[in-house]
Amino acid sequence: MKKLTLALAATVMMASPAFAGDAAAGKAKSMMCGACHGAAGISAVPTYPNLAGQKEAYLAKQLKDFKSGKRNDPTMKGMVMALSDADMDNIAAYYAGLK
Repeated sequence: MKKLTLALAATVMMASPAFAGDAAAGKAKSMMCGACHGAAGISAVPTYPNLAGQKEAYLAKQLKDFKSGKRNDPTMKGMVMALSDADMDNIAAYYAGLK
């Protein structure tokens, strides 16, 4: 029962807005993203995914996975190398908030 309670508490904490990125800061950092993924997060090129409306945690994880090498894409690796974890969280918050 104790493990279940801890798991539930962790889930609630991770879903909390206190862990959300800053969408305004993310918008300022997203200019380079727009070249491939579209200015509003909707790509005009079918091979580039749409980012608008994706879940924030998913987007942040993918960016961090590109940076760590867990996901391998030379273009994305180059794009994320200069970003901090906070930058990636903020970009994820920005795109998650778009329709």
